[in-house]
Amino acid sequence: MPHDDPFDVAKVRLRTALERLENVVEVRLERENDLKSIDAEVQRQTADRGRLARELDAALARGERLEQANREVSKRLVDAMEQVRKVLDQHK
Repeated sequence: MPHDDPFDVAKVRLRTALERLENVVEVRLERENDLKSIDAEVQRQTADRGRLARELDAALARGERLEQANREVSKRLVDAMEQVRKVLDQHK
């Protein structure tokens, strides 16, 4: 078979083109899988962020309630100490 046979040249060119196409398709599929993985990770992180935001809001609200309760207890203690002083002062 001569090397410059048009049919042989066409077969080599076709084989080369098919190999390149297979490589491109393989790379494309790998990138698509990578993008799917990235998309899944972004969705997971978005869900985590939402959950953490809700937990933070709940913790902040609880902290505010505790501060308010602390102020109320502190006020009641001051009032009780004043009443005890008044009673002690009356019995001096």
